[in-house]
Amino acid sequence: MKQYHLIITGDVQGIGYRSWIKREAQRLDIAGWVKNREDGSVEAVVQGEKKHVEQILERAKKGPEVAWVEKVIVTEQPVEKNLFTFEVIY
Repeated sequence: MKQYHLIITGDVQGIGYRSWIKREAQRLDIAGWVKNREDGSVEAVVQGEKKHVEQILERAKKGPEVAWVEKVIVTEQPVEKNLFTFEVIY
């Protein structure tokens, strides 16, 4: 089980990035959450099996077609508790 904290910058708000990453996470059986930040970036935590987490990290760097992802800052975190769903935080 792996867990990562992500900060995604670029043109990633107001274009459906959060809904998109939630769908991608659910396809990969990834738990966690995603939310918009006041600075225009998107923040997320992803947790799951290593191969699935690696796939969601690669997808996060590309984003949906309508997004322009400048960079993704990825920080590995210890798994302190198991997450079971992927939520969009408003």
